[in-house]
Formats: sequence, structure tokens, C-alpha cells
Amino acid sequence: MQETHPQDQVEIAVFGSLQLSRQQQGLPARLRLTVPQSGMAAHELLQAIGVSPTEVEAVFRNGRVVNIYDPVFPGDRIAFFPFGTPGPYRVFLGMARENIRRAEKEQPAPEEDGRP
Repeated sequence: MQETHPQDQVEIAVFGSLQLSRQQQGLPARLRLTVPQSGMAAHELLQAIGVSPTEVEAVFRNGRVVNIYDPVFPGDRIAFFPFGTPGPYRVFLGMARENIRRAEKEQPAPEEDGRP
């Protein structure tokens, strides 16, 4: 059995409806999860804790908004926020910007039609 240490973990917190959903399931809203030293994408953390990435609008890493596809590393503090944050805060916190980046990553690549 592999031994885990706090320095190999991320600290995760979920808020809003994500928190309520976890509490209704008897699960904590704050937890620690071991991640590889090379990191892992934030959306992979969600899958590991049983939350669908489609429920999450914003990911905060160490107090700053990041993209759901950005990596997180051991020692990071991660917070997940659901959709529903009031408009001005979405802009001020950078959530709107990261949602545009997320949409770009989730769009299928355009098909090439073979024309020069």
C-alpha cells in the first residue's frame, strides 16, 4: 500500500448547489485528494470526487480563477463553484473569461475539406 502525505494532496472545497448536493449524499464539502506530482486537470479532480464538470462554472486555484482544463498540483487549494454566480462578479473574478476559453476547448475541431 502506497503511503500518502499531505504535501501530495490538493485541498478541495465545493460551494453553492455543489455543496448542498454533496451534503445531501452524506459527503463532505471540503476534502483532500492525492494527486501526482506532475499534476492533473481540474476536471479530472471533479470526476474523482463524483461531480460532473457540466455542473461547474468556475474553478479557483489558490484564490485565482483558472480554466477547468488547467492543471492542479500537490499543495494547491481548489474551489469549485456552480453556475449561478451574479453577472458582475463573473466578470470581476475572471469567470466569464475562463468560460470563453473553456468553450473554445470543448468545440469540436473544424473538419478540413481538402481545399488549399
